[in-house]
Amino acid sequence: MHFAGKVWRLLVGIKDGLVLLFMLLFFGLLFAILTARPSPAQVRDGALLLNLDGVIVEEAAPIDPFAALVSGTVPTSEYQARDLVRALDAAAADERITAVVLDLDSFLGAGQVHLAEVGEAMDRVRSADKPVLTYATAYADDGVFLAAHASEVWVDPLGGAVVAGPGGNRLYYKGLLDKLKVNARVYKVGTYKSAVEPYIETGMSDPARENAQALYGALWEEWQANVKKARPAADLQMVVSDPAAWIEAANGDLASAAKSAGLVDHIGTRTQFGERVAELVGEDEWSELPGAYPSTNLAAWLEANPWSGEGKEIGVVTIAGNIVDGSAGPGTAGGERIAELLDEALDKDFAGLVVRVDSPGGSVTASEQIRNAILRHKARDIPIAVSMGNVAASGGYWVSTPADRIFAQPESITGSIGIFAIIPTFEGAAESLGVTSDGVTTGPLSGQPDPIGGFTPEVDRILQATIEDGYRDFLSRVASSRKMDLQQVDRVGQGRVWDGGTARQLRLVDEYGGMPEALAWVAAQADLADGAWSPVYLGDELSTTDTILRQLLIGEQDAKGRDVFALLAGNQRALAGMLLADTERLLGTQGAQAYCLACPASPTLKASGQIQPDGIWAKLVMFLAD
Repeated sequence: MHFAGKVWRLLVGIKDGLVLLFMLLFFGLLFAILTARPSPAQVRDGALLLNLDGVIVEEAAPIDPFAALVSGTVPTSEYQARDLVRALDAAAADERITAVVLDLDSFLGAGQVHLAEVGEAMDRVRSADKPVLTYATAYADDGVFLAAHASEVWVDPLGGAVVAGPGGNRLYYKGLLDKLKVNARVYKVGTYKSAVEPYIETGMSDPARENAQALYGALWEEWQANVKKARPAADLQMVVSDPAAWIEAANGDLASAAKSAGLVDHIGTRTQFGERVAELVGEDEWSELPGAYPSTNLAAWLEANPWSGEGKEIGVVTIAGNIVDGSAGPGTAGGERIAELLDEALDKDFAGLVVRVDSPGGSVTASEQIRNAILRHKARDIPIAVSMGNVAASGGYWVSTPADRIFAQPESITGSIGIFAIIPTFEGAAESLGVTSDGVTTGPLSGQPDPIGGFTPEVDRILQATIEDGYRDFLSRVASSRKMDLQQVDRVGQGRVWDGGTARQLRLVDEYGGMPEALAWVAAQADLADGAWSPVYLGDELSTTDTILRQLLIGEQDAKGRDVFALLAGNQRALAGMLLADTERLLGTQGAQAYCLACPASPTLKASGQIQPDGIWAKLVMFLAD
């Protein structure tokens, strides 16, 4: 009995401990829920502080808690471009904000269209006679772009600035696949459809090189023109033409070199920068820390400045990221999810619809699913416009075809009209391992497709014919939308990628402009006066759970002080992301694809070097890469 009593007391103690643990978890979760949403009461007179410790995107992706737990990594912070523009425009008009501060110390990049949109909003703040200041240890291309629109640019004494320009190498796997005796069966249409080249070539083909040189050359010209216009005193020619001589002239002092070239205005520590901001906005009465100044963060400012809900509603649906089958997203354009958002909005009395596209494409079936959902809105006889972001290519152009009007920026990337499919077979690898296959067939398609024994010629012919039929479908959709004949579309198609300026000349785009221009056009078509309408973004609300996770996983990270070497070393992560994405494209379970590989990688992929592996082969590669 004495032993049984000890066991009983032990069990009671374990029970009490578990009850206490769950009570602590419950009240901790309750507190997190109550404090998750920022309060407008957190707005303070002083500076609007935009701490961009991540990437600027079209649509922020929700955090996957299980992936974060398994990987042991902090998710990359994502800031929606439209939120930043709204915050800056509100700051320009609000007397409580006397200056705007952009902390770019951990800024990881953005697409060129998003940079231009945020830069223009910064210009509007300066036009309201409010200073805009930036600070960073190291400025790369995207940081230099944003800083050019500031009234004061500060850099840490141990930092500097580096401008590289777009472009670079990518990986080709034909040699590896030959050694592994893996047969990458490619079915495609389009001379310039380079998405399949990594698996069948050892380097870039001449057509792909020609297309890439034209595309990146146009983007580089736009980048330089924007920076020169925003910061005319900067000696950009010296920085990009002979960077080694430029740095050597400053005896290797990157900060001094950046100042001599006019890329930055002041060299100083973070404390000195804070003291300068305090001179402009006043001292922080709540803090005795050196360099402290009163500020309002982005979350609280957005909560205090919600979207206007007055007047007639214009619906806005966002197609951002790779287009995939299923309900993935936000941040990934799941065809089923976006079609459902559009169908749920059919019972709303929208005056019109704007489709915001920032996608390199993906699944043909998902693209068609989204297109059909847009057509159901068009059948209601409302005006529909497409606003192209950084990229609206391949499947991103497919979903744009129902529009009455297409808007794009000169820096937008579009076109890539073409489709492909890749299916690996392993007959050579199996034979080298002593594995053979044999059996009885009753026709050319018996037992097909056979990934181990290989495909019959009839299967190859059928798959290629299917892809060619899909390409004709793509051409017909574009021809009907753009009022061109099939031959005209084919000449600008063939998988070729175009910058927004050239696309307008080719009639793939109607006019220059972003979301404001697209919304204004829809409003005008619906006979709505200025101030008599407001946009409604479908599926834009983050869940409370996601907000809590962002606070827990991202809110406590401290990635300040990346110098130029750390900044450049980040390219290794981008290379890892490319490897995983290419592996998933080859070995994943995917159908016909309308995808643009020539388009620049998304900022999130470049920053994190990670993709969400869906197939067993991608998981294997991720395991081997660890």
